Amino acid sequence: MFRNLSVMLVALVACGGGNPENSAVCGFASMAGASMVLEQLRISSKVLTEAPPELSGVVPARVVGYGTARAIAASGPEGTIVGYEGSGFPTVPGFGLALVEDSADTFKGILIFETDPPYGYPQLGSITGTESTLPLYGLRVTWGAVSDDRCPLFGPIDTGAR
Repeated sequence: MFRNLSVMLVALVACGGGNPENSAVCGFASMAGASMVLEQLRISSKVLTEAPPELSGVVPARVVGYGTARAIAASGPEGTIVGYEGSGFPTVPGFGLALVEDSADTFKGILIFETDPPYGYPQLGSITGTESTLPLYGLRVTWGAVSDDRCPLFGPIDTGAR
């Protein structure tokens, strides 16, 4: 009995903690949120034709299936250039989506997918990881459908200089 109790306590400590991204529930929620983002990508009127003004400096980004990481964004001659500093960055195929909450018109972060990019949508720039560079697109999303306050799609990031 004590062995089962100790195993359960270890499991609770491993799944809990201060970061909700580390919980199984929030892991499932992030995958569901990413699927909902892809569903909204099918609505061409939600696709952005230019980068949101808040897409500069340190911004939150995450590869689907990984936690939130820092990314550094700046304007360049070919559009917005983003450097991703986290783990799990895909090689080709893949793409990034700058997400803007449609009701408040606020930039939320960049979600990175390891799948073929959408065809015929306006490219806002590029996002680069350690071994590849992927196209960056933008999308207005119904935020309540893709993120929940208990399990936000983007967790907090360190915005300090490195």
